[in-house]
Amino acid sequence: MKKSFLFTLSLIAVAIVLLISVSKDFSTYASFSKAAKSGDQVKLVGTLAKDQEIYYQPEKDANYFSFYLTDKDGETKKVILNAPKPQDFELSEQVVLTGSMKDDVFIAKSMLLKCPSKYKDEEIYIKSTTAL
Repeated sequence: MKKSFLFTLSLIAVAIVLLISVSKDFSTYASFSKAAKSGDQVKLVGTLAKDQEIYYQPEKDANYFSFYLTDKDGETKKVILNAPKPQDFELSEQVVLTGSMKDDVFIAKSMLLKCPSKYKDEEIYIKSTTAL
């Protein structure tokens, strides 16, 4: 009886640890202001501020890339990614970043680009012709 109780107790402890570690990955997206308040690593989604500077000079430092991002609340901040600039970065519809705020700059550890679908133009065309 004692062995089965200890086994069950250890199984429950392992399940709790797994649930806690998995739940951290399913976090919601934060804004720049929430990232600044928390000070922790967060996931942030936004769009590229195309009217701001995109800085990447691979001949000087191939692992330094900076740009400006507008978050879901409309706030625009500078982002620094210590990695090469992704191909077709300017074509992305949305950018998902994982990182943290340092002063007034978001330091990204990783970046995921959500690019436009190759069928998007066709979808717009179909919608506009059926509206006539």
